[in-house]
Amino acid sequence: MIAPQSETAYAKINLALHVRRRRDDGYHELETLFAFLDCGDQLTAAPATHFMLNQSGRFGANMGLVDDNLITRAARLANDGVLPKTRFDLDKQLPVAAGLGGGSADAAAALRLLGAGDRHDLAATLGADVPACLGSMPVIGRGTGTLLVPVENDVQGLSCLLVNPGVPLSTGPVFRAWDGIDRGPMPEGSARAIMLAGRNDLEAPALTLCPIIGDVLNALKDTDPMIVRMSGSGATCFALYDAPDHAALADQAMISRGWWTMTGRLR
Repeated sequence: MIAPQSETAYAKINLALHVRRRRDDGYHELETLFAFLDCGDQLTAAPATHFMLNQSGRFGANMGLVDDNLITRAARLANDGVLPKTRFDLDKQLPVAAGLGGGSADAAAALRLLGAGDRHDLAATLGADVPACLGSMPVIGRGTGTLLVPVENDVQGLSCLLVNPGVPLSTGPVFRAWDGIDRGPMPEGSARAIMLAGRNDLEAPALTLCPIIGDVLNALKDTDPMIVRMSGSGATCFALYDAPDHAALADQAMISRGWWTMTGRLR
């Protein structure tokens, strides 16, 4: 790396997320369809005398200690266990513990900046969403989400509105609140077909822990979207629209409620 370089850490959503069973190792067997907006956090890397990570942006103060950050862990892995002489500047615009894979997307962006963007094996050790975040295009995830299967991308260009009520929701408690009932496999077909016929099995347990998610879902349903769903383990929800103007009007309605929003198009 000679000059500063920048990567977008694209916001992740789950167009469908089917939880099939609890595994003996404590994880859950999943079938999910990942998709990504064309916006998110911004990560810049530049040569330095030693490793540095500066965090700014709306949610930069929520990132915790540098040593525990997924960017730091990714940088160490990509450099044979030694932190590289690189300065990272993170503009954190995605909320934390929000079902958007923000930390995973940041880690994937760091791997790309350090030339390890094809290292699925490294990415999988950092978190279940990180391998999908490397490419940041629609893909099916199986197992814990790290076994990736290609899918026809016929959702590209759809306008997407993300809404978060400002309540962090950790993944672990949501999975523990899942009732253990297998409600069937994720449908087959293109990304659009899976999205329309799929579901998010974590929505019900998330609602028990964070009831305001129901308010967000109902508010979004009133904007006449193509589809409304919670992303990941919540608390962020999303709505998809054919027209950007439609998404912009819905965005203003959600902002008027005091909720965090972000609009973009699916990649």
